[in-house]
Amino acid sequence: MPYVKIELTREGVTREQKQELISGITNLITEVLNKDPHLTHIVIQEIDLDDWGYAGEQVSVLREKGITADKK
Repeated sequence: MPYVKIELTREGVTREQKQELISGITNLITEVLNKDPHLTHIVIQEIDLDDWGYAGEQVSVLREKGITADKK
């Protein structure tokens, strides 16, 4: 029974994006590991920006400085 946990900062990930992640990861596990998709569990946990730190700073502070995780 595969279990995958995805932790993201709470920054407006849409329901559709979450569904795409769940579907894509389930399909990948099915194809690569030959696991039954009905036994595969995907959990998405969103974390407040104040509760996530990187390089000694809260992500909320980094965002205020204009530093984002967006693909360039």
